[in-house]
Amino acid sequence: MRPSRTRRLAWSLGGFVVVTALTFLGLIAITFFIGRVIPIDPVLAVVGDRATPEQYEVARVAMGLDRPLIVQFVDYVGHVLRGDLGVSVSTNNRVAEDLGRVFPATLEMATLGIIIGVVLGVPMGVLAAVRQGRWVDQIIRVLALLGYSVPAFWLGLVGLALFYAHLGWVAGPNRIDVFYDGLVEPVTGLLLVDSLIAGDTDVFFNALSHIVLPATILGFFSLAYIARMTRSFMLDQLAQEYVTTARVKGLPERRVIWVHAFGPIRVPLLTVIGLSYAGLLEGSVMIETVFSWPGIGNYLTTALFNADMNAVLGATLVIGAVFIVINKVSDVLYRILDPRSRT
Repeated sequence: MRPSRTRRLAWSLGGFVVVTALTFLGLIAITFFIGRVIPIDPVLAVVGDRATPEQYEVARVAMGLDRPLIVQFVDYVGHVLRGDLGVSVSTNNRVAEDLGRVFPATLEMATLGIIIGVVLGVPMGVLAAVRQGRWVDQIIRVLALLGYSVPAFWLGLVGLALFYAHLGWVAGPNRIDVFYDGLVEPVTGLLLVDSLIAGDTDVFFNALSHIVLPATILGFFSLAYIARMTRSFMLDQLAQEYVTTARVKGLPERRVIWVHAFGPIRVPLLTVIGLSYAGLLEGSVMIETVFSWPGIGNYLTTALFNADMNAVLGATLVIGAVFIVINKVSDVLYRILDPRSRT
């Protein structure tokens, strides 16, 4: 490797690390200061509203809230960098431990959701572009519009009423039946994976019957966005001259669509899928609430109701960090797959 190329690679890697670090620092700052301005008193959450002024002041000093705000922020950054997000008032556990327990549940559901969204959304978007203006295109566009406009909680309630209560096709709320709870030792935190590692098919299929409905609903929302963006990208490519030339040469239509037209959109589509995945991880609060899913969204909602600021800030920080990581990974893959972005 030539020195100039090595130098460019080092500068690129260094710039990536610096930008990521500054972005994360900005996320910490925004999270911290928003936590200080919202009308929730973390001291009252600890001592209760019947505490005497003396007890309140002792707790306030013990929590470090009597110090200047900038000193509190520096101290908070130091604790976050050490992985210390404080103690949850709701559970009396360390927030980092709670998040390590609940985040895999959200990750598992969102991962299945994005798989459904990609497997169905990409072909639907391609089909809508190829059949532009026809009835297939109109149906797909209506489905995409519904994915943008239908409230998640309403769709979840309707899904439970129809597929669980009426038809009995899927299991109900929660992640697994009480009978199977605790039978599989956590390894990855992903219940489907852990049950397969343990070789317990009963737990696997029970967990699958619980996750299929909420994951499908999440997949529907990601499908709407992915199909819409795929259609837009494909329409632009199908209008290019090289696609017309390929057709004039007599190439099979399938090759024209999936090689000549779809090939160039794979890179920007990767960014769309990454953002959609991050959105599912962050936007599953309503679905987790409806399905009593023990994920980070449900944890965050409970913390808000209990004025548990350490848990709220910790969960918000993790969600923001996920956005940063997925965004940066998408950017790196973009540069790898598209040589033009490296010039």
